[in-house]
Amino acid sequence: MSAITILDYVRILPELTLALFGVLIMVADPLLGEQRARPLGVIALLGTLASLAATTWQAQHPGPAWFGMVRVDSFSLFFHVVIALVALVVVLVSFEYLEAQEIRQGEYYALILFGAVGMMLMSSAVELVLIFIALEISSISTYVLAGFRRRAAASAESSLKYFLLGSFATAFFLYGVALMFGATGSTEIAAIAQALRAGGATSLVYLGVALMLVGLGFKVAASPFHVWTPDVYEGAPAPVVGLMSTAPKAAAFAVLLRVLFAADSPGWFWPLWLAAALSMTLGNLGALVQSNVKRLLAYSSIAHAGYLLVAFAASSEIGVSAAIFYAAAYAAMNVGAFAVVSHFAGAGERYVEMDDYAGLGRRSPVLAAALTLFLLSLIGIPVTGGFFAKLYVFSAALQANLVGLVVLGVVNSAVGAYYYLRLIVLMYMREGNEEQPAIRVPAGLAAGLALSAAATLYLGVWPQQVLTYALESASALLH
Repeated sequence: MSAITILDYVRILPELTLALFGVLIMVADPLLGEQRARPLGVIALLGTLASLAATTWQAQHPGPAWFGMVRVDSFSLFFHVVIALVALVVVLVSFEYLEAQEIRQGEYYALILFGAVGMMLMSSAVELVLIFIALEISSISTYVLAGFRRRAAASAESSLKYFLLGSFATAFFLYGVALMFGATGSTEIAAIAQALRAGGATSLVYLGVALMLVGLGFKVAASPFHVWTPDVYEGAPAPVVGLMSTAPKAAAFAVLLRVLFAADSPGWFWPLWLAAALSMTLGNLGALVQSNVKRLLAYSSIAHAGYLLVAFAASSEIGVSAAIFYAAAYAAMNVGAFAVVSHFAGAGERYVEMDDYAGLGRRSPVLAAALTLFLLSLIGIPVTGGFFAKLYVFSAALQANLVGLVVLGVVNSAVGAYYYLRLIVLMYMREGNEEQPAIRVPAGLAAGLALSAAATLYLGVWPQQVLTYALESASALLH
């Protein structure tokens, strides 16, 4: 066994950076008195920026680390950047949100950073037990964050449901890991792939893959493991929902890509085909009847998990790269949408019904324009990241002769356009409630919206560079 070197630490430097800043927040919290939320937010902001810088430096030193349990390559670096940027936007949006909701607990920012540590480690881990540990680090942080509106019963309910169902899902994943170890004699993904090529797949392997799919299906809110999503999203703080709906899902999809493709796992095609079809259909049909914006975006999240799984079903290098690109585009537009929702909701999150958004285009043109951009991207309108994300996914599926799945995806996209456009119509073509207070856009929110909007437009106007990197990431994963 080789000795630990400085390169081992460099190859987990973004995770170490976030962990150190998280500990710093916990140490500084009791020393800052009552008005401590904003200074701690600044520390968290610096932590996310430092993790991005660490990722840039880490890119100069690719390779395995920690006895082969971690691998730094273009695949893991891509997801590191996505997760760090999502955490950055959530921290920026939370400045004003915590003050409006009168939340003074400084550990809020520490939990965001600790959760990001787990998510980044999920994307770079190539050993199933380490993936499980990283999954738990991410999950425990989000369980607590979901219940942070402590005066609201819905928030406590959200946290409890998420914890109970998430624990079951994690147990399924762990049982799957145990069965894979029993069948192949290893928990290292490369060794599992080698054993499966040499000895073939047994019934134990099929059962292990199925159990891991159940656990990861819950984490990405794919049908039929999606039932927790609307209730949890409705009760959790809006910035936390923006985090939960993007970064952990991106990390879980990264794990799913490694487990299915890098490990050459068998027997997953038809389960994922069915999950993609169900997620797209049930997600969009569920969103049609929602009057609460957070619940609408929850069902939208289920539908987009289905679109992304279409790329998995394509089971090719182009399909993997399309899935990677889609994860980035969805993160940019969805975290931006929840940034608007978090600010517009007001104290106690009173304004979360669709009717509350009537007349927003006149009362706050900036918020309305930003939300419109993100909704159009979720539809898949040209010049937005969502357009190219869906285009690449459906193109990969067509190349794999998955015509039925593509037709179902296109029909569901048309259904989804209805409820997104309905919200846009309310903002610009309906008179608002005059009792609602005037809306200002503070600096933190403006920066977060600008970052999300810039990423959404960049991926829609100049997607080639990111797509090329996604192709390199897919090649690094598969070969």
